[in-house]
Amino acid sequence: MLRELYIQDIVLIDRLSINIGDGLTALTGETGAGKSILLDALGLATGGRAEKALVRQGAKSGTITATFDATPKHEVWSLLEENGLSAHDEGATDIILRRVQEADGRSRAFVNDQPVGITLLRTIGESLIEVHGQHQGQGFLQNAAHRELLDDFGGHEKLVQTSAKAWTAWRDVENELETRIHDREVAVREVDYLRHVVAELGTLAPEPAEEATLAARRTMLMAAEKIAAEIADAASILDDESMESKLSSVLGRIEKTQSQIGKEEGAELAAVIARVDTALTELHEARSAVSKAAELFRYDEDELNRTEERLFALRAAARKYNTLPDQLHSFLDKAVSSLEILEGSEADFASLAKRVTLAKTQFFKQATRLSAARRKAAGLLDKAVAKELGPLKLGKATFTASVEADAAKANAYGIDRIEFLISTNPGAPLGPLKQIASGGELSRFVLALKAALVAKENRTVIIFDEVDAGIGGAVADAVGERLAKLAAGAQVMVVTHSPQVAARAQIHFLVSKTGRKKVITSIMPLSPDERTEEIARMLSGAKVTSEARAAAAKLLAASLVTPKAKTKKKKAAAQ
Repeated sequence: MLRELYIQDIVLIDRLSINIGDGLTALTGETGAGKSILLDALGLATGGRAEKALVRQGAKSGTITATFDATPKHEVWSLLEENGLSAHDEGATDIILRRVQEADGRSRAFVNDQPVGITLLRTIGESLIEVHGQHQGQGFLQNAAHRELLDDFGGHEKLVQTSAKAWTAWRDVENELETRIHDREVAVREVDYLRHVVAELGTLAPEPAEEATLAARRTMLMAAEKIAAEIADAASILDDESMESKLSSVLGRIEKTQSQIGKEEGAELAAVIARVDTALTELHEARSAVSKAAELFRYDEDELNRTEERLFALRAAARKYNTLPDQLHSFLDKAVSSLEILEGSEADFASLAKRVTLAKTQFFKQATRLSAARRKAAGLLDKAVAKELGPLKLGKATFTASVEADAAKANAYGIDRIEFLISTNPGAPLGPLKQIASGGELSRFVLALKAALVAKENRTVIIFDEVDAGIGGAVADAVGERLAKLAAGAQVMVVTHSPQVAARAQIHFLVSKTGRKKVITSIMPLSPDERTEEIARMLSGAKVTSEARAAAAKLLAASLVTPKAKTKKKKAAAQ
């Protein structure tokens, strides 16, 4: 339920904080006093459209904070968890929605003091609050909402989930079959072409990245003749025996000299001998390396011809099939796969078609069960709403929750078209709720539906904004009685000009304007005496008479008598 509403610097409200209790709460006051401002502020706190005009003149920003108290099983907790939001304190049941509207048009939103986007704030707000005006039944006017309301009333959650899963399974396997059929049809149209591709490219047998390898090898082979000549010249220089002879002669002379001098002096020549010996060894290894290089870069005209022939064949095939040489292998793979689909066993298609049939049968089995449950629930809802229409002075009206199965329009929600239909006069044809009902009638139909559905709903607070407009007397009293009944299962707030409706409330707030130079809107809870005075004003107008006060007191006293007590009084009078 909505426990507290704090408003600061919004339109004509300077600073306002009200605590709201259980049951039915009435908001009354003169026309233009600012009752709608309270609803606009509450709408802003729950994700409504931001407007800089809402900020009080002269203020930099306006703030609205709405504090809700939700039961542990309320859907709002899963919404908070899914979006990484936590309660204020561990184990707390409070949900605090806050909206800051800047005068320059910017807006910020918070849930439990954690910043959130406006879309998320709206989603959370819609799970907590529901608003009904004279000319709007909100979700009650949309067919999709009719289906949800009927399924909620009938407790069809598991049946809906099972049907949705069966629908998904059917569509998935059917899409798979359709894809396979499409691929097969394409393959049939191109079978001769595909066979030619497979034959030609199969013979060519292209390899990944083959073109780059061949091009590099071709470049090397084309340069091999010149490279081989250079290496040959280098080899001939290294093969000059005079170089080795001279080094050997140097080595022999130094070794001879070393043997003719003392041991200590000879040690100085050891390093020279070692270096000359190393030079001879490196000379031999250099000859070997040059020989290997000569073999590697040996000019082979036949290999060059083979390489060029292969490279040119790959490039020609790539041009022919409008692809790149390095993509020929994948092009071939696709052609082979398409032929396999075409020439493959028909058993694959038969098996897939059988799976489609089974999945379709399973879906319609589940959807038919759901449809039957909906028709049963529709009958119960029709009876529940019918019980509410008489007391709301709509006894001649008819309500029907229409459930029409249409297999051709199957979807994830089943096979049913669900729509709430009404007839306001005997003999008149049934028609859509939004087209048939007038403003006053629509508000009473909404009340009848809410009274029938309230046990199945989970809204924290339901607000009715002047749904009693255009009605009075016994009809207004009936509306008040139904609002009070509705408030037994949910917190209900009503903005009203009807004394009969206001008299039914457990809590009564008066909205008024005060001040001359600086006009502000204020709201105050009424004591029993103040409440009598306000209802008397609503009955008589600007001048409150003693007769009006007496009528107000009588109206308040009558509102305390329950329907059961009324019945007992009637029986007693009859006896």
